[in-house]
Amino acid sequence: LGYAELVEERRVANEKMLFVEGCKNPRSVTILARGSSEMVLDEVERSLNDSLNVIRNVVLDPKILPGGGAPETYLSVKLKEYSNTVGGKEQLAVQQFAEALLVVPSILAETAGLDPVDALAELKAKHEAGSHAYGVDAVKGKIADMYNLGVVEPLRVKTQVLKSATEAALMILKIDDVIAATPPKADKGGKGEGGQGPGSEGGMGEF
Repeated sequence: LGYAELVEERRVANEKMLFVEGCKNPRSVTILARGSSEMVLDEVERSLNDSLNVIRNVVLDPKILPGGGAPETYLSVKLKEYSNTVGGKEQLAVQQFAEALLVVPSILAETAGLDPVDALAELKAKHEAGSHAYGVDAVKGKIADMYNLGVVEPLRVKTQVLKSATEAALMILKIDDVIAATPPKADKGGKGEGGQGPGSEGGMGEF
């Protein structure tokens, strides 16, 4: 059936749990998450799920990219170069798409306490010079080589993010009409603002 160095029943909080440790080549494991409250446990569970999904994506597609907004900057620079080869409205569309990609490194730079304009200028200069792995180092607040810092992200995730964002933008652009719902009209017999109801005129009534 298998091999284990230790099989032991332990009490964790108010529950009894069976621990199997020291297995050879285990194909499945259990992660025991503990926290001071349900809210903390929920956050731990979400973080674990995110981490496992990242590992899964790398296993399925073992290709990575530098993080820190480096892929978006590279694509923006290359798209602007490509826009010079086309003309008309297509050129404007390509240029605007390239500008939209720079929102990612711009937000990262601003979050890191950098001036977004200066950071983007330095970042684009690095990429135009061939340093395609440079991105925003949010920890030290500077432009640096993401591979040297170990800041990477799966290619599969980045591809899906760009596809989803592009599809969402296309859906909005395809909207050719908007129907606005008007608020319901006030009841004519009701009281107006600052007014009085019927039969409530000033002065004393007749007896």
